[in-house]
Amino acid sequence: MILTASAPRCHRRRLRRWARAGAFTGCCLFALPALLRAAEPAAEPPPAEEEEWSAHAQATVISEQHDHFPAKYSGANSLEQSEPRRTSVTATLFLGARLPWKGGEIFLDPEIAGGEGFSGVTGIAGFPNGDIQRVSSPTPTGYVARLFYRQTLALGNASEKVEGDVHQLAGTLPASRMTITLGKVSAADFFDGNAYSHDPRGQFMNWALMDNGAWDYPADTRGYTFGGVVEWKRPGWGLRYGAFSMPKVANGAEFDHRLPAALGQVAELERSTHLLRRPGTVRLLVYRNGAHMGSYRQAIESPGPQGPDVTLSRAYRVKYGFGVRLEQKIARDLGAFAHLGWNDGHTESFAFTEIDRTAAAGLNLTGSRWHREDDVVGIAAVLNGLSADHRDYLRSGGYGFILGDGRLRYGYEEIAEVYYRGKIAAHLFLTADFQFVEHPAYNRDRGPVAVAGTRAHVEF
Repeated sequence: MILTASAPRCHRRRLRRWARAGAFTGCCLFALPALLRAAEPAAEPPPAEEEEWSAHAQATVISEQHDHFPAKYSGANSLEQSEPRRTSVTATLFLGARLPWKGGEIFLDPEIAGGEGFSGVTGIAGFPNGDIQRVSSPTPTGYVARLFYRQTLALGNASEKVEGDVHQLAGTLPASRMTITLGKVSAADFFDGNAYSHDPRGQFMNWALMDNGAWDYPADTRGYTFGGVVEWKRPGWGLRYGAFSMPKVANGAEFDHRLPAALGQVAELERSTHLLRRPGTVRLLVYRNGAHMGSYRQAIESPGPQGPDVTLSRAYRVKYGFGVRLEQKIARDLGAFAHLGWNDGHTESFAFTEIDRTAAAGLNLTGSRWHREDDVVGIAAVLNGLSADHRDYLRSGGYGFILGDGRLRYGYEEIAEVYYRGKIAAHLFLTADFQFVEHPAYNRDRGPVAVAGTRAHVEF
């Protein structure tokens, strides 16, 4: 239809309305594809590529030498005043695979370990080689370190991407989840963690820095045990509980199957923090060990023919304690950590080392300031102590599985450690380490001892 001046006025108004409506409709039809595309829900990001299996490996050689130090007397478990350089070797293969059902995984760690520690790994409660606890004989020996099943259950819809690593398949995990682990494990893999001081193969090497020394964590001679862990994890916090087998005798290789009398239990609450807009973590740990343990006080009051002997007073008893771990990012390349630990100290030290009280603090600095991003400098100090019963026992001539100078003039065991770890090539790291031990085995009549060490570590 053509609009002309001769058309009636009412028709001209009607025709103009139709024209405007047609133009609007045409614009809408033209824009409809774009509007439909805008109305579509945003495409979700592609899911992270999931590893169906993984294989990692490590090999570590630690060699240490201590100086000739003063000592007024020595006992059966004393650190020798002079001895040759001692070296430990470990090599581990870390294998993991997904199971056919959702959230199921299995892990296997074959390991070889051999070598020697100072004086048969005696004479210092905070022993200077953290990898020597994997060694039970000088000749390298193969064994299964870990074999465990893990089941992850989602507690919400949100997920987070995780990178592949040792005991971690790449993919996604529920941001809120419950994880159940069963099998042969190391209790220290799950509890008492710390980003700056928990791995003697790449960080501080002293026992009292890699772990909270007052936690007598369930383990055999090599540091492994059988048990299970249940963990609840959500953004910002975590809660975990574990129950583990205890050895039949102190630092023994065989486990006591008399449950629940022989059972190590531990619970830990973890909370993420932000101090000055930088991340940190606080962990609070409590534990209760039941085992066939001796009493220090009973051994003093009823000595054997050779004097106080804690093994003669063994019965099923309980030891309990707690620990606090802190870690805090201070700057982009600088982190700090600290921990406190305490146990009741009435029963004999049974699985880890002879420490009843401990306090430690340290700093880790990466090498980005001198353009060596993979290098690390660490410095830390630790103060170890004994309960009244424990020190009276050693003062009376008693022996534990690590300590015993025949006598004791008690003092805190004070340890300082500094190390520099440098990346030499892809996957290869070399470390220079120095430790200074004042009052080794809590004895003011012995020491101080200076320990120089080197560490070569390869990881894939």
